[in-house]
Amino acid sequence: MKTDKQLQEDVLAELAWEASVNAAHIGVEVDQGVVTLTGHVESFGEKWGAERAAKRVNGVRAVAIEMDVKVKDAMKKTDADIALAAVNALQWLSTIPKNAIQVSVEHGTITLSGSVAWEYQREAAVSAVRGLLGVRGILNQIIVKPKVNITTVKNDIESALKRRASLDAQEISVAVDGDAITLSGKVH
Repeated sequence: MKTDKQLQEDVLAELAWEASVNAAHIGVEVDQGVVTLTGHVESFGEKWGAERAAKRVNGVRAVAIEMDVKVKDAMKKTDADIALAAVNALQWLSTIPKNAIQVSVEHGTITLSGSVAWEYQREAAVSAVRGLLGVRGILNQIIVKPKVNITTVKNDIESALKRRASLDAQEISVAVDGDAITLSGKVH
């Protein structure tokens, strides 16, 4: 297991390696494997990149983000500008149903709400607005509400097992209990 000092050095090296981050503006503290990132960055994308970089380091147990996004005057946008840009960015996504996601912006922080059928749609929405000019943070309150029939899912799983595991499929049973599906049996 790495010491806190080793983790700090590894996180600093990973931040220097991450092209989307100006590591010179980011401080790193480590206590019992918990990494705290401090400092000022110029965009939410940079803040997100620093968080991702720290999480990639082996041995990091958790990451605390205490960085501020300080947008340069030339890149500052009003909340209305950011909201319009976010709505437009979401409309360009073919993966998200129209009007499924609502946008609100306060002090440069975008709040996304609404519901989608799949997790990839939720992630795509955040990804679409992450790099917009003037964004200081994102609150993702989008709910994933799958639109599936549980019996259809059970049948699809059984069919997939037969297609992919012909020998083992006979030994696996698929049971439905409410909205939970349980696989049981024996496999090689």
